[in-house]
Amino acid sequence: MAVRATIAGISSPTDLQEALVAAQYLADDALATAAYLALALGKPLLLEGAPGVGKTEAAKALGGVLGRNVIRLQCFEGIDSASALYEWNYPRQMLAIRQAEEGFVNLYGEDFLLERPLLAALRNPTGTLLLIDEIDRADHEFEAFLLEFLSDFSISIPETGTVRATQAPVVVLTSNRTRDLHEALRRRCVYHWIDYPDAALEARIVMARASSVAQATADAVVASVGMLRAEPLAKPPGVAETVEWAEAATLLNAQGTRWPEAFRRSIGVALKDHDDLTYISERLSAILPGEAA
Repeated sequence: MAVRATIAGISSPTDLQEALVAAQYLADDALATAAYLALALGKPLLLEGAPGVGKTEAAKALGGVLGRNVIRLQCFEGIDSASALYEWNYPRQMLAIRQAEEGFVNLYGEDFLLERPLLAALRNPTGTLLLIDEIDRADHEFEAFLLEFLSDFSISIPETGTVRATQAPVVVLTSNRTRDLHEALRRRCVYHWIDYPDAALEARIVMARASSVAQATADAVVASVGMLRAEPLAKPPGVAETVEWAEAATLLNAQGTRWPEAFRRSIGVALKDHDDLTYISERLSAILPGEAA
């Protein structure tokens, strides 16, 4: 296995952590170490965690730090290899046949190829980061296909031949753990579990992402979101909702709405499920940030 000690000027987990902070993604030591090792060992990085903890944002920030375009393959129930690899533009092929009165028409040239994320990543492996988002939403058959792709980074196109990456692209997979992934896929990756950040780190994230929010407001919102996450909610607020709730409440307060009414009016930014709002309504006053915000 080839080990690359330095990648895009990054020679240690600390270097990567500092670069991510500069890109406004506050990664802890464990995440920075896992990401660095994945890069150095040339292995995919598998990020698991609850929805909203920042898995996709971590991949995007990593792409920015490496100076690579992020190619995103969003997985969904029923996704197949054609959606991930390539397809032929059949309507355009039919049109070309009708327009060609005589002579040869190459129906399998570049003009008719619809490039999908996996093929795009193979064709430019050093300039892209391949993000395979929410792999747990795909079925086991697609997961097995993906495992084969990650084993040799090549695609066989029957009409034109094999496309093979000269260098393994940077790959990040995310999973919300709605189902267990195959053990073979896990073994191929460097694994990291992303949890909700602790209160101090989440407040720093709010301050980094929402410049108009006061420190006291950030601290109060983070404490309230922590209480909401402790409730049995269908869709607990993620880190993005924490930032947005702080911004929304600050905006309403600047327009004359007093604390904590500003938070009550903007609760739909934090909780986005009717059943969750109904469930929490009776205890909302005890959870909302108060005058301290």
